Amino acid sequence: MQTIKTVKALRATLRPWHQSGQSIAFVPTMGNLHAGHIKLVETARQQADKVVVSIFVNPTQFGPNEDFASYPRTEQQDQDKLVAHDADLLFLPSVEEMYPQPLQTQVSVTTLSTLHCGASRPGHFDGVAVVVCKLLNMAQPDLLLLGEKDFQQLTVIRRMIEDLNLPVSVQGVATVRETDGLAMSSRNGYLTTSERQRAPLLYQSLLAARDAILQGAAPQSAVDSESARLQAAGFAVDYIHACRSSDLLPATPDDKQLVILAAAKLGKTRLIDNVCFSR
Repeated sequence: MQTIKTVKALRATLRPWHQSGQSIAFVPTMGNLHAGHIKLVETARQQADKVVVSIFVNPTQFGPNEDFASYPRTEQQDQDKLVAHDADLLFLPSVEEMYPQPLQTQVSVTTLSTLHCGASRPGHFDGVAVVVCKLLNMAQPDLLLLGEKDFQQLTVIRRMIEDLNLPVSVQGVATVRETDGLAMSSRNGYLTTSERQRAPLLYQSLLAARDAILQGAAPQSAVDSESARLQAAGFAVDYIHACRSSDLLPATPDDKQLVILAAAKLGKTRLIDNVCFSR
């Protein structure tokens, strides 16, 4: 596996792959790789001739008082995992390489970026959109793979690619979970032992809300009930919303394809999760 740290070297390396007609799959990450990331790499390996992974902790998607400085950085371990799973290239840029001068150009998916996580993390999805747009322009892959755990992020990026006519296909990959149901996340390492024992309740509540809706409960009633359950268990609930999966707007009685999105803090750790279903 090659490790490259500059845009110039990345483009020089990818140019003959593009010219020879080899397909390229791209997996953008912020590092501290876990089994969920590895599933993306394995899926990419099955779908394309070449697999490119980026590791970049992107400052523009962190707000004031968020965990940019403390976000776990495990560069050597990450490289070892990527070698073991046959990635062809790791792009490992610095902040200065990605943002050599202050940005004057913004990429914003307006409505989608203000909902749900966007309401409590203003500017977050603008930061995500601009860095993904930059990475796609740098690598020019045929296929972009993203995890479904960050369902709103996946939806935002799909819409950005559609709106800007970017020549890349997007594939969502199912959330990888611990044996007790907790969605794998780099931030799970922040949980204390006691918090880790309670954390699976978030996913359990999503499943319970889904089941209630499938049994005829009004979506708002179902998610309100589970929000109260989580609050009683010590979670600081940011939101639990029942939405239509296409645009993440509130579910109506006629909508058939739904997603329940949730975000909640347990101690200092912000957890997000979702469940998609048809009714």
